[in-house]
Amino acid sequence: MRIARVVDVHRRSLIRAALAGPMVGLGAGCGRDGPATAAVRLGIADAPRNLDPRLATDAASERVNRLLYARLVEFDGASRPVPGIADFEQLAPRHWRFRLRAERAAFSNGEPVGAADVVATYASVLDPATASHHRAVLSVIARMEVRDARTLDFHLRQPEPLFAYHLGIGILPASLVEAGHGFQRAPVGSGPLVLAGWPAPGRLMLRRRHDDMAVELVTVKDPNVRVMKLLRGEVQLLQNDLPPALVGYLRRQPSVRVVQSAGINCSYLGFNLADPATGRAEVRRAIAHAIDRTAILRWLFQGNGRLAEALFPPEHWAGAADLAPYPYDPVSARALLAHAGYGPGRPLALSYKTSSDPFRIRLATVIQAQLAAVGIDLRVQSYDWGTFFGDIKAGRFQLYSLTWVGIRSPDLFRYAFHSEAVPPDGANRGRYRRAAADRLIEAAAAEPDARRQAALYRALQHLLHRDLPYLPLWLEDQVLATRRGVTGYGLASDGRYDGLTTVRPPRRA
Repeated sequence: MRIARVVDVHRRSLIRAALAGPMVGLGAGCGRDGPATAAVRLGIADAPRNLDPRLATDAASERVNRLLYARLVEFDGASRPVPGIADFEQLAPRHWRFRLRAERAAFSNGEPVGAADVVATYASVLDPATASHHRAVLSVIARMEVRDARTLDFHLRQPEPLFAYHLGIGILPASLVEAGHGFQRAPVGSGPLVLAGWPAPGRLMLRRRHDDMAVELVTVKDPNVRVMKLLRGEVQLLQNDLPPALVGYLRRQPSVRVVQSAGINCSYLGFNLADPATGRAEVRRAIAHAIDRTAILRWLFQGNGRLAEALFPPEHWAGAADLAPYPYDPVSARALLAHAGYGPGRPLALSYKTSSDPFRIRLATVIQAQLAAVGIDLRVQSYDWGTFFGDIKAGRFQLYSLTWVGIRSPDLFRYAFHSEAVPPDGANRGRYRRAAADRLIEAAAAEPDARRQAALYRALQHLLHRDLPYLPLWLEDQVLATRRGVTGYGLASDGRYDGLTTVRPPRRA
């Protein structure tokens, strides 16, 4: 069976399966405005697990914490650090100064945000007893100094040109940090929203500080049910976590408006380089040529994305826009496998681990069919998230797929590809060890000149593209579906929920 035929079969089965849920029993919901509401409700796939910005590790918590807490540093469209609630300058290679804005923000308990709060926040992150995952990267801080109520200095152990990238942690009140307050369920920040309560399991109520409007996050894991709730007016917004077939279905509904924009979250295929098979460069290159990424984006994602050649998009300041893609070339794939000693008499059998998400399983089966066409017998293994991610960190895999979400700092290269970053000391899950890569990572991180630093990171990405410790697949689009009449929500390229600070609900009849 030809590859295009396989992809088309999977596309049709995906649409039938995805639409089976919402097509049943939605007649009453389609076209209705639903109950009038003074609040805005966003349907989400996963509930936030930790509202302490020092400890949160899941994407939903990170996105909610951005609304609850203000930060020293933000990022511009090219992922360069820019002032958040403080201006900053590097006074010397190991000396940085931050000055809070004159119009200082206030915490939700009424206390003004001061330099002492910043110091208390970062001191607690550096305290081993806090068990913050940010501690390792911030261990470069030797000491902090409060100069006045609005000004503080960071003194570093060594020069760190990328230091500003690490200061995106939400600021906490010093008085509550010292008291051991439980921010996980009772956040106190200076962001644009505050916690209003937990009305029921899976429901988080927030309140906007500037106009007192209620914003509710409603957790519904099943995407079919989330779509049903949107069509019935029980929620007014859905953002991402929808199979493309459901997005196409929503586009045809008169009561719904769908907005789409380019994203920066990179999905990739990871290889275990310690494995006898996937550790061979010929095998990895054969797989790169055997996967028809363009067809997958067209049929399975329905065009909702763009091909990726590196973890950063080309528009990132350190992006490598000149990387040539691995073309879909089954003939080259078979030749590379033959060179590695595999063929009709000795087929290559591999396992591919993924999550239990239905769409990700469908994606895995398409890749399975494409690899079968060049003589690779791929066994798909799907697990719940905890089991799956535990196996990946422990190196119990040959191939797997994941997505890097919201990554801005090129420190990612040290975290994911340096020889010393094998878990638990980093995210070098594929056990990639290359002295040339280590030298480029270290040289780029220490380079104070931004132009030369970007050139070093581009050289590193060319090396990674040749070595293929991972295969970048695509940058999935950001998708927003709203009830007609909802206005003011800006869709961010990394999937953050910042649009909730400006969104307006439909007008009451």
